[in-house]
Amino acid sequence: MGDPLGSGRRKPLTAAVIGIVLVAGIAGAAYFYYRGKDGGSAQGATAPTGKTGKKGGKGGFNPNAPTPVVAQAAVIGDINLYLNGLGTVVPLKTVTVHSRVDGELMRVNFTEGQMVKAGDLLAEIDPRPFQVQLDQAEGQLAKDRALLQNARIDLERYQTLFKQDSIAQQQVATQESLVRQYEGAIKTDQAAVDSARLQLIYARITAPTGGRLGLRQVDPGNIVHASDANGVVVITQLQPISVVFTVPQDALPQVLARLKGAQKPPVEAWDRENKVKIASGTLITVDNVIDITTGTVKLKAQFANDDGALFANQFVNIRMLVDTRKGAVTIPASALQRGAPGIFVYVVKQDGTVAVRPVKLGPSENDRVAIESGLAAGETVVTDGLDRLRDGMKVEVASARPAAPAAPAAPEGKKGRRKKGGD
Repeated sequence: MGDPLGSGRRKPLTAAVIGIVLVAGIAGAAYFYYRGKDGGSAQGATAPTGKTGKKGGKGGFNPNAPTPVVAQAAVIGDINLYLNGLGTVVPLKTVTVHSRVDGELMRVNFTEGQMVKAGDLLAEIDPRPFQVQLDQAEGQLAKDRALLQNARIDLERYQTLFKQDSIAQQQVATQESLVRQYEGAIKTDQAAVDSARLQLIYARITAPTGGRLGLRQVDPGNIVHASDANGVVVITQLQPISVVFTVPQDALPQVLARLKGAQKPPVEAWDRENKVKIASGTLITVDNVIDITTGTVKLKAQFANDDGALFANQFVNIRMLVDTRKGAVTIPASALQRGAPGIFVYVVKQDGTVAVRPVKLGPSENDRVAIESGLAAGETVVTDGLDRLRDGMKVEVASARPAAPAAPAAPEGKKGRRKKGGD
């Protein structure tokens, strides 16, 4: 007889094994059931023909399908060559208006920021002291003129008496000397009159040049002096105005050659972000020395500035046209790629594949780049979709997406109507 204790131990073990087998069988059946269901769906979604089979169904992907890209052909065109530099707007004239006489400032006849012309009245100083000086000088002049006239009459009388041998020669000579003294006094008096009249004119402060007025430096009621450091106001000439900028010394021969031509190089002033063109002008001169610390030379351009867009001491970016490359092979800058071959483009070949083509770049203008070598006119280069491309990959060139047409306007009588059952 067997051990009853041993038989009792086998029964729980056998039951556990049977349970594990049953669970594994159920799990396997469920796996194959759902796997067959998914496979059937995928198999049914794949069609041998038509658009569905081209891309492997709704959820599938065909690796042999061509990659859509946008491309443009290289064309022959002209590329303008520019020199760029950072410039500072400098007025042609900046004048601090001072009083030329001392006195009380009676009136200010301008508004801060006003545009003035040369000769416009800006301020007035109390003219009464200068009028008194003028009257005094004119009185002295009148007195000396009367004395001179009397001395000349006496001289004529003495000369007549001398001819009659009635007086001595010395008396005639003395009278002649007196006449000359009065004539000298008349000149001195006339100078005093002119000086007093000039001081009276200086009591009216006028604009020495045209331009824009700055802030007022002194208020009416103050005593102003010709030696005041700040003056009365500052005038800045803004029309025309100049811009001083720098270019590398290596570009100096090219600039001088253009400056000697019949037409001076055109210059454009752009804002600090190089996005908006502010004004257009011409180059007028080149400095006579090169800055040895920076290796640059200063140039000055002049702008009409009719709209007042350029302001004194404003920082601007300068673009100066120095040459034009005729008949260059040009492509969009977006077609350029940089990698192991250096700078290259993807060229679309006749069989619909792309090839990596290293190119040598020339000058650029806006979004166009000249190609010195590596590409011929008429060849097509990829400009969009470059991140998915590889050498030899098949592509499908897509045309530019047309702009969406504008929605037609509703008739006058239907603007306020709504369809039945609408929103």
